[in-house]
Amino acid sequence: MIGRIAVADVHPVVDGGAYPARATAGELLEVRATVFREGHDLVGATAVLRGPDRYAAKAHLALVSPGVDLFVGHVPVGPPGAYTLQVEGWADPVATWRHGVELKVEAGVDVALELEEGALLLERAAPGVPARFRRALADAATRLRDESLDVHDRLVLAEHPSVTELLTEHPLRDLVSASKRTPVWVDRERATFSAWYELFPRSEGGFAGAAKRLPAVADMGFDVVYLPPIHPIGTAFRKGPNNTLDAGPDDVGSPWAIGSADGGHDAIEPSLGTVADFEAFVAAAHDLGMEVALDLALQCSPDHPWVTEHPDWFAHRADGSIAYAENPPKKYQDIYPLFFDTDPEGIRAEVLRIVRLWVDRGVKIFRVDNPHTKPLAFWEALIAEIKARDPDVLFLAEAFTRPPMMHALAKIGFTQSYTYFTWRTSAADLREYLTDLTTSPTADYMRGNLWPNTPDILPFHLQEQGLPQFKIRAVLAATLSPSFGIYSGYELFESVPLAPGREEYLDSEKFQLRPRDWQRAEETGRTLAPYLARLNAVRREQPALQRLRGLTFHASDDPAFVVYTRQDPAEPDRAVLAVVSLDPLGPRETIVRLDLDALGWPEGTLMTVTDQLGAGDRYTWGRDAYVRLDPSWEPAHLFVAQRLV
Repeated sequence: MIGRIAVADVHPVVDGGAYPARATAGELLEVRATVFREGHDLVGATAVLRGPDRYAAKAHLALVSPGVDLFVGHVPVGPPGAYTLQVEGWADPVATWRHGVELKVEAGVDVALELEEGALLLERAAPGVPARFRRALADAATRLRDESLDVHDRLVLAEHPSVTELLTEHPLRDLVSASKRTPVWVDRERATFSAWYELFPRSEGGFAGAAKRLPAVADMGFDVVYLPPIHPIGTAFRKGPNNTLDAGPDDVGSPWAIGSADGGHDAIEPSLGTVADFEAFVAAAHDLGMEVALDLALQCSPDHPWVTEHPDWFAHRADGSIAYAENPPKKYQDIYPLFFDTDPEGIRAEVLRIVRLWVDRGVKIFRVDNPHTKPLAFWEALIAEIKARDPDVLFLAEAFTRPPMMHALAKIGFTQSYTYFTWRTSAADLREYLTDLTTSPTADYMRGNLWPNTPDILPFHLQEQGLPQFKIRAVLAATLSPSFGIYSGYELFESVPLAPGREEYLDSEKFQLRPRDWQRAEETGRTLAPYLARLNAVRREQPALQRLRGLTFHASDDPAFVVYTRQDPAEPDRAVLAVVSLDPLGPRETIVRLDLDALGWPEGTLMTVTDQLGAGDRYTWGRDAYVRLDPSWEPAHLFVAQRLV
């Protein structure tokens, strides 16, 4: 039902409140609403956010589009947990009076009665402001009644900026009408801002060897170390190198073929070490300021204990055999997918036990393999139950699938999602896709994690275009979204495909060990590690790069460039400015044309731009600026732009 003051189109609200909108602890949450009333009297709006432990925060919204009655503001977010959001619309008698009396004075109309009405309004507003400021309102009311002064002098105090600001912060609100309360789920900071590094421990000699690699990963600025499945690997139909069917006795198989006589999802592959070794690895990561993310792959080797203990958890074919995984024409004979329709509660209870087991071993982040192949209701119930006990557990959905399914997974509880960024290469495609990911309605519930590569995916543009393209994709991933990741070996420019026309690695680490000579790469300088370290350092230094929202694309005369800024609402006169050449093969030059209005900066603004990737060079720019980039040296500029007031 519409209240006395109409409040409509509140954002962020997901599906009318059916699912919680997403926010991050400590951020300023942008709130929008349409607020209006009959007639010409003015209205105001206030966002109210309520959370755990009686947390309550209010923020007054500003009218930004009078023609459509749109109000926008930012409300501070407290600690993680369940919140509700409400927008209150209200009549603003002081602003209405001020507007009316100004028009009448300008028209030469007698306003003696209006001045008395204004004095009464200020007196009525006084109890709502802090006691130390009430004298200012009393003085303004007294002056409004002073008939010895002319009209303009009587209005001086009532319209003084200090009084106006005071009543903006502590308004007199009549006819308060509230929208319905809608849910908001607040996650910890790493849910939004994270840098992932995927590492196969077995290629480093198990957990003990992988622990020796952790300082180098930390030095590159990564804060999440993601491990593929670390569970026992089955021997039945074990895959050989490059996914062949003829594995030899020394072939290690795919980590995603989970389960053997040594155990299932609650056990550790013996060649990696013991539970104690794993916990030591987790502790070493924590000591370096990183977390360990574990793969949660709900599938089994034919040797998994579940196959004999719970045969009803698998689909059976007409001949009685268990159906292995297929993605025609691909066949995965070493993997049995779970079948959720015969005993969904039994599967849910077992997976809940397993997730909590790993949480108790120090894992608070899970990268979920192919969640789109399991029922949405299963995930919704499981994630809710996990977060009821451990609200700081995060889930990344590895779902390169149809947009409706990706969006649904985000709505029902997945913290982050893989994206199509891997294949978005043109400026137009990046602009369209990232604008969707970082604005309402998608950004109200979905957080995209950008990956230039994965063990499964070696995109064509990385196969043939060398170091410049690796830099280009790293800059884009690290600055277009607050969360990004790379697969180990990216810093060594690994780019040999399985075969022409295939987006897969030759000698894929999914099926064999892939030890790397990190020391030699460092000694020869053939590594992107310092570049990645600088990118991650800039991300930590600049709050604008830690937010999902605040992305604005700008024009360039050359379409081979992509130009964008990121802003933090707490720093409106500052922005991170990226100018990236998408051509890795030769020098390009262009005129960059910044959209000052979108930045909230007036026409004619001058700004200093300070280089963040090189020597810290500083320039003065206006709206338009000339840029030349040579990919053999540097394919991107990453500036901090500071408006000169």
